[in-house]
Amino acid sequence: MKKQGASVVINHQILEGKQPEYENWLNEIGPLCRNYEGHIDWQIIRPIPNVTFTYTVILRFDTIENLKNWMHSEDRNNLIAKVRPLLAKGDDYQINSGLDFLFAPKDTTSKAPVKWKQFLVTWSAIYPLVLFTPLLLLPLLNSFHIAGNTYVDTLFVTSVIVFLMVYIIMPYYTKLIKRWLYS
Repeated sequence: MKKQGASVVINHQILEGKQPEYENWLNEIGPLCRNYEGHIDWQIIRPIPNVTFTYTVILRFDTIENLKNWMHSEDRNNLIAKVRPLLAKGDDYQINSGLDFLFAPKDTTSKAPVKWKQFLVTWSAIYPLVLFTPLLLLPLLNSFHIAGNTYVDTLFVTSVIVFLMVYIIMPYYTKLIKRWLYS
């Protein structure tokens, strides 16, 4: 059986002033999640201090079954119950296979586009980002004396690329080409 991978995008809107408690909670839930079968990685997109209050957590597992095992586990359910008093809204999440979350149609009657179209769209969006983000970001990091370490440079560049892909480029790009993409 071919493993396709699965992702969940979790949005937690935190009550003002509760971010330190939420960060402690992330430190508690992180090791548990990483110990579940099939866990690949997770990314946390933190809010801008004193401006936004939403944390976005992207979890990836090797199969949809392993992801669902984590999402419906007693460990996670107990920790979600523990964090609820810190949340302005509920435990909002969306499970998708592969990169489908980047292509989720707004209406529930449409299906995600075929994989080859997802590949072309993702590649055409990432290619210019991979070319130009380092050219723009590394001089900025250099001006703050942050650049110069390959691992740190890569950390900043990839986080900017993922942020741009998830929040800015793909929502508008998929809307722009939706007739072709979803046909």
